[in-house]
Amino acid sequence: MSALCHDIGHLPFSHAAELELLPEGWTHETITAELIRSSEMQEIWKGVTPPLRTEDVVKLAVGQAKLPDATFTDWEAVLSEIIVSDAFGADRMDYLLRDSLHAGVRYGRFDHVRLIDSLRILPKGEHSDEPTLGVEDGGLRSAEALVLARYWMFDQVYLHPVRRAYDIHLKDFLSSWLGGGRFSTEIDEFLRLSDVEVLTAIREEANGGLVEALRIASRRHFKVVYLRHPDDLKVNTQPGLAISNGLIGEFGEDKVRLDSYKSTAGPYEFPVLQSDGTIASSSLLSALLPVIPAAAREVVYVDPAIRQEAQEFLTKHRKSLLEA
Repeated sequence: MSALCHDIGHLPFSHAAELELLPEGWTHETITAELIRSSEMQEIWKGVTPPLRTEDVVKLAVGQAKLPDATFTDWEAVLSEIIVSDAFGADRMDYLLRDSLHAGVRYGRFDHVRLIDSLRILPKGEHSDEPTLGVEDGGLRSAEALVLARYWMFDQVYLHPVRRAYDIHLKDFLSSWLGGGRFSTEIDEFLRLSDVEVLTAIREEANGGLVEALRIASRRHFKVVYLRHPDDLKVNTQPGLAISNGLIGEFGEDKVRLDSYKSTAGPYEFPVLQSDGTIASSSLLSALLPVIPAAAREVVYVDPAIRQEAQEFLTKHRKSLLEA
């Protein structure tokens, strides 16, 4: 039940507008917990055989990291790891395989059958203060492949500049369309909105001439004018911000968008059960895991109507903007 309910708190279009359009202190995990605790869901937990305790479902669905005030037993921690852990959670494995299929790319694929077969619950010791999920040494390469698959999917799909541009336009649209500019966390109100309702609203508002809707419905998305170059970091620790501020000063705030992202995942460290029965850290056994970088991207977009002018402006002033 926890696995089935793990993502029910997601907003329309998943992560696209979560940080900006939920009230302070709310995430899709807190909404998931509220839904599981709702009176309707509690009737379901009571009605199954054997009956389920609501907080057990919440704990395993959301996990320790998102429930800092909850107390987890060792086994509750392990069971929640099976669903939500960064290293081997079923959620992480599933979205990579599913997204690579539907995006028509191969980056997200790895030998999930081999990896699952090699998973083990390993006892607490030097590697961990509690029992935790790890792998047999024969599964280490599959675990490396999972981490690489995640990196490649972020680099090539999730952080693709055009895909991220539509996240920006979706946030702009939702901010103007939602009453008060934020999603409601009142359960009945929250459940009334899905992708379908938002898509319908985009079409209706585009027909009415709303610019934020037209950018999505008519593919008039902002265009890339700057991608962070490694050399720029030697001159300015926040080159994207410097470039976007310069463009805003020249063309106006409504014509420019800065998109900056760095993954918070990793480093991926987990215990590995070796053939002699000893347990060692993956970081000591793998030459690859410690050097896989965090996925990151910094892009400055401009309204397509001024793209040529913006490029010419940057050709003249890029060096001075970075050095300012």
